[in-house]
Amino acid sequence: MVAIQNSTITVNNYIGGKWVPSSNNETYKRENPANIEETIVLAPNSTEEDANRAVEAAHEAFQSWSKVPAIIRGKYLYQFAEVLEANKSEVAELLTIEQGKPLAESLGEINKTIGEVRYAAGEASRLSGETLPSERENVDIRTIRVPKGVILAISPWNFPLVTPLRKIAPALAAGNTVVFKPASITAAMGAKIVELFEKAGLPEGVLNLVIGSGRSVGNQLVNHSKVRGITFTGSTGVGSSIYEQAAKRLVQVQLEMGGKNAAIVFDYPDIEGAVNQIVPAAFANAGQRCTSISRVIVSEADASRVVEALKKKTEEYVIGDGIEGNITMGPLVSKDQLETTQSYVEIGLEEGAELITGGKAVTLEKQGYYYEPTVFSGVKPNHRIAKEEIFGPVLVVLSASSFEEALEMCNDNEYGLAASCFTQNKAYQTAFVNGAQAGMLHLNNGTISESHAPFGGLKHSAVGPYSIGSTAKDFFTELKVIYDAN
Repeated sequence: MVAIQNSTITVNNYIGGKWVPSSNNETYKRENPANIEETIVLAPNSTEEDANRAVEAAHEAFQSWSKVPAIIRGKYLYQFAEVLEANKSEVAELLTIEQGKPLAESLGEINKTIGEVRYAAGEASRLSGETLPSERENVDIRTIRVPKGVILAISPWNFPLVTPLRKIAPALAAGNTVVFKPASITAAMGAKIVELFEKAGLPEGVLNLVIGSGRSVGNQLVNHSKVRGITFTGSTGVGSSIYEQAAKRLVQVQLEMGGKNAAIVFDYPDIEGAVNQIVPAAFANAGQRCTSISRVIVSEADASRVVEALKKKTEEYVIGDGIEGNITMGPLVSKDQLETTQSYVEIGLEEGAELITGGKAVTLEKQGYYYEPTVFSGVKPNHRIAKEEIFGPVLVVLSASSFEEALEMCNDNEYGLAASCFTQNKAYQTAFVNGAQAGMLHLNNGTISESHAPFGGLKHSAVGPYSIGSTAKDFFTELKVIYDAN
């Protein structure tokens, strides 16, 4: 997978069990987001021809892989988890250098990945159907689950290890083969995943890697007739386009998209405790998480206390190159993300919000995409910074006169991924659980997901079965009903 020259990593596609350059031999460069003068990766700028070859290789491998006993398929995933654990330090370093998050967060992502892969491996032995009574004598009815075929897995750059494995592991456990298209700016981690599967002994063609743009590679893969399922994580705009294209072929999709997640703080005496949960949920990975808390909705009576506690906690962050041990916030992933964050801060100021802390790019000895964690108060529900996904380290505070109004504000958004509520009032807890329009709800804790629980959302945040957990099989398998007359 990897050739290293002068600290630059060169990666290739992986098709039919072989590492190969793109058919046009074109490459692109990826800079270190913590030191933009340094080129860290050279990756292929692949073509439609490369995409077609990857699908054909996966389709051919499906004929044999789908017949491998499920328990054996699970063993390959257990072996992958062992290989990943054995190479944890090397993988964490690559993740931090390429994506920018602090080393501690990279290690956390690896540990989460190992947990999810082991869960998916166990699910291979639980792909059960059911037996049903018949209306007729001498007829038995049962259901079975079978693999779909070739699965296209398109993953984002913010969690370039755990998100792809959230797709690849259950797909393989169910007997599918995979064509994997990682985000271009984290292509090296995509290649590292495949390299680890190669070390785990996965048969040729079962997992294929194509690196390139959505325009030249992604659309060709989405529209390929032999792709029978598409699992995507990324922006709502791109997800909507994939949904439209797949619908024309009547192909099932699993889309995990944007979020503008709220935390309600109402009738909760431990303000500091709530803030200690909210701030990490807001600023982990420099706010570049679909489950980041980006809105805090607080009672008018507690607004000033909450804002002061948020300011104090936020200003504890140490910004710098994530490879250094004392850093708690690394750079944004790219110039585009930095500029987007800057533009939204300017929008917030123009809208009349009060800047409490942050709000500036950070200049260090090594030039990178650094930005201060930022908090606004006095934000109104109709402000763009309260409505639109920023995907950067910006947290906004709104106040409400009643819990009912707070819940209305929480729901007044096109997204519905996650939401938190900090309250000791049982009536408020019940109202939140029943009324919050989000797929993952958290009472008195931040928006942390776990490796065995379904992950997904409502409204413009998701389409299709939830990933991870018991619901993953609903996307990665087809259901057959058998009527057996004795």
